[in-house]
Amino acid sequence: MARPCQTLLFVVAATALVPRSVQAWGSPKVVRAFQDIPTDYVYVQQALWFAMKEYNKASKDKYIFRVVQILKSQEQVTDSLDYYIEAQIARTMCKKISGDNENCLFQQDPKMKKTVLCTFIVASKPWKFELKMLKKKCEDI
Repeated sequence: MARPCQTLLFVVAATALVPRSVQAWGSPKVVRAFQDIPTDYVYVQQALWFAMKEYNKASKDKYIFRVVQILKSQEQVTDSLDYYIEAQIARTMCKKISGDNENCLFQQDPKMKKTVLCTFIVASKPWKFELKMLKKKCEDI
């Protein structure tokens, strides 16, 4: 009779010790949730540069896309610095083979114009010189 009571007591004690917020295995703990930060912050610019590089690499478009405007930027602290960026991007006149995308002018021909609204989340570990795309979602405007 004492045996079932001991087992029940053990189960109750074990569940009391489990933390209330169980985290998925391998997911980083959020130290500080996303907060608005200035769009000209150096790490936002670095994250956006990386996001655009990845976007252009994955895009099947013959032309390079460049940022028109940053609409929102936020930072979250986990085991890395995560940057949430909403940006309006547009097709330029430079083809991908040119390699230059810093000085490319936006398309002027109405038939060639294309504008896209993108949301990027980029994880940055500047102390290790690492950048990783966590999320990329883009929709034509």
